[in-house]
Amino acid sequence: NIAGTHGKTTTTSMVTEILLAADTDPTISVGGILPTIGGNIRVGGSNLFVTEACEYTNSFLSFYPTMEVILNIEADHLDFFKDIDDIRHSFRLFMEKLPKDGILVINGDIHNLSELINGLDCEIITVGHGESCDYRASNISYNEFAQASFDVTDASNTTLGHIQLSVPGEHNVYNALAAVALCKKLNLSMDAIVSGLLNFHGTQRRFEKKGVVNGITIIDDYAHHPTEIAATLHAALNYPHKTLWCIFQPHTYTRTKAFLPQFAKSLALADKVILADIYAARETDTLGISSADLQALVQKEGKECFYFHTFEEIEDFVLKNCINGDLLITMGA
Repeated sequence: NIAGTHGKTTTTSMVTEILLAADTDPTISVGGILPTIGGNIRVGGSNLFVTEACEYTNSFLSFYPTMEVILNIEADHLDFFKDIDDIRHSFRLFMEKLPKDGILVINGDIHNLSELINGLDCEIITVGHGESCDYRASNISYNEFAQASFDVTDASNTTLGHIQLSVPGEHNVYNALAAVALCKKLNLSMDAIVSGLLNFHGTQRRFEKKGVVNGITIIDDYAHHPTEIAATLHAALNYPHKTLWCIFQPHTYTRTKAFLPQFAKSLALADKVILADIYAARETDTLGISSADLQALVQKEGKECFYFHTFEEIEDFVLKNCINGDLLITMGA
């Protein structure tokens, strides 16, 4: 089970590519479209079953995993959870589902991690920035498309191998690190790990290049939480561009209201921001909030920010104002 507030689909897909490179014939259920398997489901013939596990409505507590990856634990889905402590409590219950001989791969940089994992009787493997983490990334560098390469080192500072990613951004270094830790535990070769990660070119709606119009590169991305927006825009800053435009459609009133200042700070990483109306999804109460509130805060951050009620208006505006060499990201759930 691969869980966490962000990065589940990407990491599940990375693990899938490695398992396929190692000829393990896995069964896969992933929350996005992965071109390699021609969809989001693959039925295999071995005893390996990899699926992402979502915390929303505590649905991940219905699984009975033998191995878990927890990528990060942050506040989100506050229409269901009370607060971050409530979310941490659910993740703890999820960890407790592991048997004694189970394995937990977890981000060692999670705030107050010791409190979360205290008393668990399964094996715990940490990945992250910290010196004490079991798996770390060193010598990180980026090519002209913001794709990272790095060395994987273990707790004894031994270099296990060199990884080149085919997806952009620093956040994907740490998604890959979790995939490496899991696959090493499955006794897969470093060759299969290197080859699988190089072969992962992304899933639909995760920094997905849609094409080029009048010399403007169009990228589509699923980011809908301030942390995800910041990760995507940081990746875009390393990607070739003159002006970085971000068209953002906020997703749900509760999330927009809960993270309003954080949304503004993250969006302000772009040069110019365009907002659409908030997408209500399952909600009926607007909580007295609209994209105009977000627009005001982005402008306060010192960035130009435009707000239109229809996609037609946005399209017209973009065609008139974006120029050859610009990078345009459409973003939201």
